[in-house]
Amino acid sequence: MTVYFGIDVAKERLDCAVIVHGRERPIGQKSFPNTLDGIERAAAWVMKVSKAEILEIHAVLEPTAAYHELAARLLASKGMTVSLVNPAQIRSFARGMAVLSKTDQIDAVLLARYGCLTRPKAWIPPAEPLIELQALLARLDDLEGDLRREQNRYEQACVRGCSGAIKRSFVTNIRALKAQCKLLQAAIAEHFAAHTDLQADLERLRTIPAVGPKTAMRMLALLRSHPFETARQAAAFLGLVPIERQSGKSVRGRPRLSKAGNSRLRAALYMAAVVATKLNPDIKAQQQRLLERGKAKMSTLGAAMRKLVHICFGVLRSGTVYQFPLAHRT
Repeated sequence: MTVYFGIDVAKERLDCAVIVHGRERPIGQKSFPNTLDGIERAAAWVMKVSKAEILEIHAVLEPTAAYHELAARLLASKGMTVSLVNPAQIRSFARGMAVLSKTDQIDAVLLARYGCLTRPKAWIPPAEPLIELQALLARLDDLEGDLRREQNRYEQACVRGCSGAIKRSFVTNIRALKAQCKLLQAAIAEHFAAHTDLQADLERLRTIPAVGPKTAMRMLALLRSHPFETARQAAAFLGLVPIERQSGKSVRGRPRLSKAGNSRLRAALYMAAVVATKLNPDIKAQQQRLLERGKAKMSTLGAAMRKLVHICFGVLRSGTVYQFPLAHRT
């Protein structure tokens, strides 16, 4: 028998609810601080209220910035099954259950009930080198975004005829951001050099035509930190699977990408797909087939993005470099 442990995560607090299959109401609800001690107390509490020494505990959380990570890792280390579920799915589930109100306590119950009804897949904590790589890449993304914005503001200020003091302020900030980007790039290179398995995976991905260093690093961090069983699961996670909109005779919407995943990685894959339609034999041939069938060019680019994910998945799964005849069968 399984106990479902719903946890609504906030920066400072964990609102918890416990549900047992076959019971309409929660068997316990309580709040704890989102700290190491608070999580330990929450784990002890769920064991107490469910008498779970002989039962499995399945904790269900929504990813909330970085605030869920400590709880997820600690509960998993205690032998609990942990699932991280998409917040949009929980809101849709709430509407389906006719729950219109939204509070932290209600959300905790919904998470537990969602886990009880759907039994979501267990989350497996990534290895420490992958966690550090993800953190380094995220920080570099932030700095590069800040740099682009500051450069755009500087350009607009110059067009308006700003004073020398304003120009000097922009130039100082831009230089500092460029220096920070170089430091992060060096740290990422050192991280790969210190972990030969990651370096080998990166080199395999770099053999795929049109997959540059940034796309390769981000795809590596994604594919190695999630237990995808198929390439289609990885494409769906990134929001690259078409969603149909048809009902009766009146609704005939075009299929569109769900766009449910990491928008930064999706943007990087889009640029890589544009290049791949010219350089990658798999994707070039695929686009030609789709165009001959009357597909729009933008639709072929969405297919190219999915194909790139499939090829990256196949290269990492097989542990081999890119080869056109093999990649075509991934």
